[in-house]
Amino acid sequence: MQAEDRVRLLHMIEAMEAALGFVAGRQRADLDSDPMLLFALVRAIEVVGEAATKVSEEFRSKAPDIPWGPIVSMRNRLIHAYFDIDRDILWKTAIDELPTLLPRLQALIKSEG
Repeated sequence: MQAEDRVRLLHMIEAMEAALGFVAGRQRADLDSDPMLLFALVRAIEVVGEAATKVSEEFRSKAPDIPWGPIVSMRNRLIHAYFDIDRDILWKTAIDELPTLLPRLQALIKSEG
């Protein structure tokens, strides 16, 4: 693994861990009533996607089980359509997708380490 890919994967992991910490013990309705939670979650998921854009194509091809395209697409949506964020999708990403993706990335770091 190239050093730069490792750094980017670590950025993704760190941002996912932060996002999961933000939603721990929270409910979907909190996104509507707590603007700080909304901004924090959006930013963490943006960082995941931005770091994913910097992972080399070579490494991405070695990890086809990671949904690189959707991760980057989510980042693009959050960055470019910030005025129209679907909070249900954001919540589902944090609650359903990140908890399954995080250990996969952690395993990649360990196996390629």
